[in-house]
Amino acid sequence: MRELDRWFTDKRGIPVRVIRWEPESNRVIYLRTGYEHGECFTPLDQFQRYFREIEAPDER
Repeated sequence: MRELDRWFTDKRGIPVRVIRWEPESNRVIYLRTGYEHGECFTPLDQFQRYFREIEAPDER
């Protein structure tokens, strides 16, 4: 498992913060702002297809 702190947008342009990559299960774990149910995950191949890296948004 690799801990990360990188920002991406999903296919709808919504920013997400990637917190972990799990090579053993080949999935990316991320957080959505305002999503109350905790962590989300996507298989790496789908993540590479549908997400684009961005600069971290300003913390306000």
